[in-house]
Amino acid sequence: MNSSTDPHQIDLEIKDAQVIFSTIWETLEEELGHANLRFPKELILLGGAPGAGKGTHTQFIMKARGLTCQPIVVSSLLDTPDMRALKNRGSMVGDREAVSIVLRKLLEEDFRDGAVLDGFPRTRVQVECLKLLVTKINELHKEYRETPMAIHFRQPTIHAMVLFISEKTSIERQIKRGEEAAIHNQEVEETGVGQLLPVRETDLNPATARRRYRVFKEQTWDALNSLKEIYHYHYVNAEGNVLEVEENILKELQYQSSLELDPRTFEVVRKLPLAEEIVRHARQELVKRLDSYVIEHEQVFVKVVNILHEKFMPIIMRHALSGRAVVNSEDPIFEDPLALTMLIDIFSERGYHAVIDKVIRDIPLRVDLETGDIEHLIKFVYRVQVHFKSSEIRRG
Repeated sequence: MNSSTDPHQIDLEIKDAQVIFSTIWETLEEELGHANLRFPKELILLGGAPGAGKGTHTQFIMKARGLTCQPIVVSSLLDTPDMRALKNRGSMVGDREAVSIVLRKLLEEDFRDGAVLDGFPRTRVQVECLKLLVTKINELHKEYRETPMAIHFRQPTIHAMVLFISEKTSIERQIKRGEEAAIHNQEVEETGVGQLLPVRETDLNPATARRRYRVFKEQTWDALNSLKEIYHYHYVNAEGNVLEVEENILKELQYQSSLELDPRTFEVVRKLPLAEEIVRHARQELVKRLDSYVIEHEQVFVKVVNILHEKFMPIIMRHALSGRAVVNSEDPIFEDPLALTMLIDIFSERGYHAVIDKVIRDIPLRVDLETGDIEHLIKFVYRVQVHFKSSEIRRG
């Protein structure tokens, strides 16, 4: 579909999608059972112009989202001889076949937490089928949310990610890919070492490479853009080198709990501040606390600084190479929680990171031989772990 598509044609495509999806859904329900229609919690719909780097960046995208299953490459699923002939001419496989095989694949147990769908949806009909699928998953979520099976029917998170490049770049990359594959295959045939790489006809002919790009722009591009108002939409400029594109991908896939967690889950955890919110004003808050110590508790503050200077720093300096020191103190001043807070803040201001453990030691002193009672001495030991950037020394 493109911007000039007849509204009547859109209506026909929507009705066609409803027929296709209903038929496939009824078949799956009959074969597998209603309670076994368990789809992924997260779907990343990865699309892109030919040569945009979907294959190159898929593993990076999965790592960014914490997914460990294999990506679902739709073109590989649709790899019958007839379909290969269609694709080699730059055309596309039928919607019914594509939707059916994708839904069946998504039901495999490996994809329960999430899946990357490389090359779906590609047409308006497939987009409408996807919408119907998400509606069904949400219905299942509501149906089972108060049951022991709720974990199998979580509210879905849908990301549409488009790697975009220009027509010129697409054609250049397709032809370069074909040339490199041809050289590799020739070496394999001559040496008998290695495996042959598949070569598309579109990767050998600039005219068919251009046609494949234009099919993408006229059908897939508009289909993916239609998801913009419905799901999380990520437009990634893929013109640059690998590192530049990966940086663009990371910016787009930053975790957002309010969008991805179940609303009930989010309401429980939202009372805790985000780390970035704490860090944003951490420096100003540290300065305010240190100044308040001097104004309101100067004697305690000075004493804590002197203890750190006299007792702690000699030990820390001996561990300058490792960047980590452990100091034990029995000074009674640390029985005051305020002194412990000061210690942490003072170290932070000086560029150290301190963690304190309070250890209670029960030391037997004497035994009453007549009664058997044991007199104890309770001692408090404050174990302070101090971390800092270690010394950079030359080794060799």
